[in-house]
Amino acid sequence: MHPFLKVTDRIARADKTLFSFELLPPLKGQNFEHVQQAVDPLMEFAPAFVNVTYHQEEFVYKTLSNGYIERKTVRKRPGTVGIAAALMYRYQVNVVPHIICGGFTREETENALIDLHFLGIKNLLVVRGDPQASMKKFIPETGGHAHAIDLVSQINDLNKGIYIEDELLNVTATDFCVGVAGYPEKHIEAPNLESDLKYLKMKIDAGASYVVTQMFFDNRNYFDFVRRCREAGINVPIVPGLKPVTSLAQISTLPQTFNIDMPDELVRAVQSCSDNKAVRQVGVEWAIAQSRELIAQGVPVIHFYTMGRSDNVKKIAEAVF
Repeated sequence: MHPFLKVTDRIARADKTLFSFELLPPLKGQNFEHVQQAVDPLMEFAPAFVNVTYHQEEFVYKTLSNGYIERKTVRKRPGTVGIAAALMYRYQVNVVPHIICGGFTREETENALIDLHFLGIKNLLVVRGDPQASMKKFIPETGGHAHAIDLVSQINDLNKGIYIEDELLNVTATDFCVGVAGYPEKHIEAPNLESDLKYLKMKIDAGASYVVTQMFFDNRNYFDFVRRCREAGINVPIVPGLKPVTSLAQISTLPQTFNIDMPDELVRAVQSCSDNKAVRQVGVEWAIAQSRELIAQGVPVIHFYTMGRSDNVKKIAEAVF
């Protein structure tokens, strides 16, 4: 089987639950060896795809000697497209670079999509992106997209051969498979679950063909989310996303950052740990239990958020795949 498939085709051809994971690009100044250190231990589990996140530029403010303040644009984790292409051809694996709204005009987005098409990358995960660290709310680039659905629509147009410039001759249609994010416990900015589901349905109707969920720690939230999606007419694959807990601090930071609940049993287990090494083991055991239940229910893929380290995900995969 040729490995470079659309995510939906890979799922359709599988006769069991597949394994996938997400990577953060290394910090600026680091090299590809940092990526390999996370990827190499996981390749034995034949990942169906590997996601590579994208982080928009951030601003830092520096006080100059004359007293004026200079705003400098920095990108702490560049290299998403390059890393995706390197992974694809070095490991012969499907890659899914993230495409975000923040920091791009429609023209810049189109050019990035053309580059990805030339590289033979078939899959994308489309997300709006988080607000800048210094901003309370998301502010789109002038001439850019404010919502993920607008970005999905632009990609769907390209898949039909519709470019921004309507006078182009002999245009080539792209053939991207578009995934979008789903939130079993509601996106933090959505007023309620019903509204959140309505916008997810709009993204599917605009051309997205699968969903990857935000992390969750109680499988009941995922199963309920899938049920509500099906009732709303969302019939695409819904991939559960898991993140093993790795530190005591995360029982506070993860709920605050991602608008999720953590089960009492998990919180008690983490709080009883003497150090973060013990917490990592608790996280592995909890994710193994989650994975086994999800596999028993026939989920298409289990997607792991590695956050750049893979030793714990390797232990989970060894136990369940």
